[in-house]
Amino acid sequence: MSLSAELCLGTVEAISTRLDLREERCEPLVSAIDGSPVGTHRVLSQPGTAALVYVGMTVEAFGLDSHMCFAFAPSTSAVPHFTVDAVLAGPHYAFHLDLIPRLDPGANLAYIDHCYGALTEMHDAAAQIEGLTPAHLSPRQWQLMSAWMLAHRADEAGFRAVFPTVAAYRDRWLELVTAGVPEEVTDGASADDLARRDARNRAAVFNPQVDPVWARVDQLLGAEVSAGIRASLTTAAGHTGERT
Repeated sequence: MSLSAELCLGTVEAISTRLDLREERCEPLVSAIDGSPVGTHRVLSQPGTAALVYVGMTVEAFGLDSHMCFAFAPSTSAVPHFTVDAVLAGPHYAFHLDLIPRLDPGANLAYIDHCYGALTEMHDAAAQIEGLTPAHLSPRQWQLMSAWMLAHRADEAGFRAVFPTVAAYRDRWLELVTAGVPEEVTDGASADDLARRDARNRAAVFNPQVDPVWARVDQLLGAEVSAGIRASLTTAAGHTGERT
């Protein structure tokens, strides 16, 4: 197993085991270029608790080994969503790690402190790991995520060093899923309020005009398959809003 697969699939396994997620979808991905198998698209869920979308793609001819995990709390919950991407492209690794906020961070300090305060020390330490360099993301991409997001390119030693950070973010997310977010830190946000914001946020996060990675996925898998992956990302955990 590659190092990028180990990081992401280990996370998928840990979340699935802890939350008793059941696989509801598992489909092979094939290259739109030559029809060869390149990966897997999986959806696992536990109704009322969480859903997880995993997409893995390996193309030796391109030197690509990409693994993506998004774990979603229910659309009516204030629990952040969790994500980790782990990629080997040529000789270089890259990763993206975050808990995606469900309320406006600029207007909900108590919520931010409750959900993210425990991650601050780990976030700050990870940014100092030798062998990491910041990834080039647009201001829009940063704005849609949290201030605790880590997005870096890495050499092998630096990539190995982020495994504990990923585990810490994962475990904090699992704590929030298990305990929930107390109403006193959500400023009275209703289930409908949370679901509406979630629909808008996911539509933006997975918008091909925001994240250029979707253009490359279109090329590799074909536009229809790529759109199907985005659909699973926007609908997982009970979301029924607009698809990208």
